[in-house]
Amino acid sequence: MGVPKGVVELADILKVISEPNRLKILCLLKCECRCVCEIYERLDLKQNLVSHHLKVLKDAGLIDVKRDGQWKNYSLNTDNIKKYKDIFNKLLT
Repeated sequence: MGVPKGVVELADILKVISEPNRLKILCLLKCECRCVCEIYERLDLKQNLVSHHLKVLKDAGLIDVKRDGQWKNYSLNTDNIKKYKDIFNKLLT
């Protein structure tokens, strides 16, 4: 029996969200989009650290960013979140 489709992709995403601050960021974005200043204030982290985590989450396809003038607003990429949730459910049920 081979490795089920999606295992490697899901494992990569789980590595990304296994970092506690990234998981906290995803939780903050669950209800509404936020700018980096709102995120780092809520998490009590330095802005450059939050920006790094946001880049990792964006590169993984878990969040989207939209520019509004000088501000960047971050939100969940609900399509990709659903895709990974479906893969997770399919592998474990």
